[in-house]
Amino acid sequence: MRPTRRDLLKSSLAAAAATALPTSAQTFTRSHTTHRALTPAELHANYVKCDAAAARPVFRRDLFPNPVIIDTIELLHYKKSWLCRVRSKDGAEGISISNAAQMASLYPIFVDRIAPYWLGLDARDLEKHLDLCMVYQSNYKATGMAMFVPLATLEFAILDLFGKLVDKPIGLLISDKIHNPSIAVYQANGERYISPEETIEHLQRDVAISHAKAIKFKLGGRMSHVETPPDRSARLIPMVRKTFGDQMVISADSNGSYDVAEAIRIGKIMQEYKYAFYEEPVPFDDYDGLQQVADALDIPIALGEQEPSTWNFRHVLAHNAVGIVQQDMFYFGGMVRCMKVARMAAALNKQCIPHISSTGLGYVYMMHFVSAITNSGPFHEFKEFNNDLPYKCDTSTLRASSEGIITVPTGPGVGVEIDPDYIKKHEVMKVIKPANFKDAE
Repeated sequence: MRPTRRDLLKSSLAAAAATALPTSAQTFTRSHTTHRALTPAELHANYVKCDAAAARPVFRRDLFPNPVIIDTIELLHYKKSWLCRVRSKDGAEGISISNAAQMASLYPIFVDRIAPYWLGLDARDLEKHLDLCMVYQSNYKATGMAMFVPLATLEFAILDLFGKLVDKPIGLLISDKIHNPSIAVYQANGERYISPEETIEHLQRDVAISHAKAIKFKLGGRMSHVETPPDRSARLIPMVRKTFGDQMVISADSNGSYDVAEAIRIGKIMQEYKYAFYEEPVPFDDYDGLQQVADALDIPIALGEQEPSTWNFRHVLAHNAVGIVQQDMFYFGGMVRCMKVARMAAALNKQCIPHISSTGLGYVYMMHFVSAITNSGPFHEFKEFNNDLPYKCDTSTLRASSEGIITVPTGPGVGVEIDPDYIKKHEVMKVIKPANFKDAE
């Protein structure tokens, strides 16, 4: 019996992950197979596996025998910087660095609809309150980036506080062991409306800095917009492979640029040149189109940057429409929610390669998350470092080695210390404390 597309994905990516630095992009090749539709019994079994994985507690509440009552929550703002500082009644403190690009618009939601709910609560019940916070003031009606970026910002600060209390990195608060103490990075290029020659030139420049053994670049015109220059994708795919050779692991992201027919055409070119995965071939919420593309191709399909729903992840995983989940730490509402998706994927032998949404310290949160999951992909996204934020990290350079590998910080909490004088420059945004929480109970 010929292997299924899922079996091929599992074996090839597992081999790459085991070696960390594949000797050849051949590690990711797929022989052409026809995707077999799942029987009702198989689909039901997949749902059962997903549900069992998602139901397991994520936060290690057992590490904290005594209540940790949230006393203050402060959203701090200075120029383009947005920080969150949480203090408990016992004086413990945690701090997070938000996605500045989004928080500049979303801070009123944090101040008026997120922070008030958490004041006075026992932070040990983190998972329960992540759900109840979405019911508070009917916050669920704004599900998506509007709610989840502020919620993730707060969760990261709470986890930082907890990590400092028990002298453990964040990864050990959402997992019983560190599975990936270091990660190999892929160099991402986010430019789209430039020539194939310019794209390659910029990739060569960036790889020389990051030493990455894998790369990813943009295809198409973004969410079905017209591609510029014309036919750039079909020209660029073979050029990148020929430029970087068989040793480089290459993937591409179309950000929903194509309809089904064009997505399949482009995907077949990617298969011909042995690409590792194909990200968002059709608009991210076109689940029928996604299924059609996945059924027609052997290259793993990746999805999740924009996905706000655990239920939708469950659906595409159970139907075998994706081989790689890419939930974003900020856009999906924090590490607890992201871990549930990673566990569902692991239950079905699929990979998790999280998306990074900002150039702040998003890559640090991503590394902590990857350190805690069992189904990490062989390479993870690297964009650029924040050179504006004054910080130090005693346990990692936060820079890629000559082999394209970054060590995950092992200090307590996030493991990154922000200059206190820099924090003092920030203005505290007003937080309103409500009278009670009955509507959320």
